[in-house]
Amino acid sequence: MPSSGPRLLLASASPRRRELLARIGMTPDEVVAADIDETPAKAELPRDYARRMAREKALAISPGEAFVLAGDTVVAAGRRVLPKAEGEATARACLALLSGRRHRVFCAVALRHPDGTVRERLSETQLRFKRLSAEEIDAYIAGGEWHGKAGGYAIQGMAEALIPWIQGSHSGVVGLPLHETRALLKAAGFALA
Repeated sequence: MPSSGPRLLLASASPRRRELLARIGMTPDEVVAADIDETPAKAELPRDYARRMAREKALAISPGEAFVLAGDTVVAAGRRVLPKAEGEATARACLALLSGRRHRVFCAVALRHPDGTVRERLSETQLRFKRLSAEEIDAYIAGGEWHGKAGGYAIQGMAEALIPWIQGSHSGVVGLPLHETRALLKAAGFALA
C-alpha cells in the first residue's frame, strides 16, 4: 500500500529495490524506470560513476509534486567499473577477474525533492570472493542469476556462499543501501520507524 505522507516515485524497475524499500516500511506510490545512457565516462572513477548514475536517474523522471528515489550499484575491481552481465561470456570474465580477490561495490542513492534539489548518499562495501574453480564458475553460470547483474553476480543468491568476507552494506550490494536510504527519506519528512 502506498505511503500516506509525501508521494514517492521509485526510478527503477528492479524488484530487488522494491523489496529492500519494503524492509524499511516504504512502498513507492509509483515505479517508473529511468531511461538514461549508462556508459561510464572516460577515466571516471567507480564511486563518481555510481553517484552520477543515481543522480541522472533521479533527474530523468518528471515527478510533479512527488519525491523521486533512484539508486545505482557499481562493482569495481580497482579503478575498473565492471559491466552488467548481459551475456554468459561477460559473466564468466567478471567472475574470473573477481576470483580470489577483494573488490568494492559502490551503491549510490539519490532523492530528488519536488523543488528540484537532489540529496545523495553513497555506500561503499568491500568483499572478497573465494578462489573459484572452473566447476564453481560453470555451476554459477548455469544457475542464471548473473544475468543483468553488475559484476556478473547477485549476492542475495548462490554467490553469497562464495563470498567469505564482506565489510560494509549487504543491502547496498543487493542494490539499495538501507541505512543511507532511510536517512535520506527521514530527512525529507517520510514517516519511518
